[in-house]
Amino acid sequence: MRRLLIVLTLSGILFAVQVVGGIVTGSLALLADAGHLLTDTTGLGLALLAIWFARRPASPRNTFGYYRLEILAALANGLLLLAVAAFILVEAWERLNAPRDVQALPMLALALAGLAANLVGVKLLHADAQHSLNVQGAFLEVVSDAVASVGVVAAAIVIQLTGWTVVDPLFSVGIALFIVPRTVRLLMAAVHVLLEATPAHIDMAAIEESLGQVAGVERVHDLHVWTITSGFVAMSGHAILSGRRDPGEVLAALRGVLADEFAITHCTIQLERRTFNGDELCADQSCVIPVLERAGALRE
Repeated sequence: MRRLLIVLTLSGILFAVQVVGGIVTGSLALLADAGHLLTDTTGLGLALLAIWFARRPASPRNTFGYYRLEILAALANGLLLLAVAAFILVEAWERLNAPRDVQALPMLALALAGLAANLVGVKLLHADAQHSLNVQGAFLEVVSDAVASVGVVAAAIVIQLTGWTVVDPLFSVGIALFIVPRTVRLLMAAVHVLLEATPAHIDMAAIEESLGQVAGVERVHDLHVWTITSGFVAMSGHAILSGRRDPGEVLAALRGVLADEFAITHCTIQLERRTFNGDELCADQSCVIPVLERAGALRE
C-alpha cells in the first residue's frame, strides 16, 4: 500500500506538470502522456481505495466483505484508459489535418522527467502486480505511460532535428494504439471475475476426477469454482456418499484434496446419500446430510 501511495503522489505531480507543459509547448504527445498519467493517478487512487475497503470486516449484509471492489476498480481503470485513447485519436486526427507549432526542447525535458518517474513506478509495483488484478491494472498503466514517454522523447528529438511537427500527432496515435490491447485484456480479466467464470488455471475435469476418487464418495456433481478477488478462489459442490465411511472423514478428505492439489481452501461441499430406490436425496435442493463447513462435524 505504501508503494502505491508513493507512485500515486509521483503521478499526480507529474500529471499537473505535463498538462501545463503540453499546453505551453503545443505538444499533443505531451498531453497524451498527461492523459496516461491521469489514468495512472485515478487508477492508483481506486486501487488504494479498494485495498482499504477490502480490509474492512465482512458483515451480515456483505458476507464476503468488500473484496470485489478490487475487481470493480480494475474495470473502471480499463474503461478510463479506453476513453483517454479515444480522445487522443480524435485530437491527433484534427492535428494531422491542421498541424501546429511545437516547442521541442521543453517537450523533451518534460518527457524525460515523465519517463524517469514512470520507471520508478514500474520498479515499485512490479512485484505486487503478479498477485493482484487491481495492482496489475495500475502497473500496466505505469508501463504503458513509460512507453508513451519514450515515444514523446523520440518525437521531441525528431521535431528538434527536422522541424517536422506532424510527428507529434503521429506519435500520439502510436501511444493510443499501444494501450488499447492491454486495456482490453484487463477488461476481459475483470469481466471474467465478475461473471464468476472458472479461473483460467483451474481444470474442472481434474477436480471432479480427484474428488470422485476419495474413499466413501460415489461421485460428485454441481461443482462450481470462481474467483472472489485476485488470489481468492472459492468452490462449492455436492458429493454422493457410498459405503459406511464416516461423513466427517469424507468431508475432511475432500477438503484435503482441494487444498493440496488445487490450492482451494474456501470450499462448501454438500454431502448426499441415495434413497432405497436409488434417487438422490438432494434432487429438490434438500439433503439428508446438510452442512459441510463445521469443524465440529469432524471426529477426533
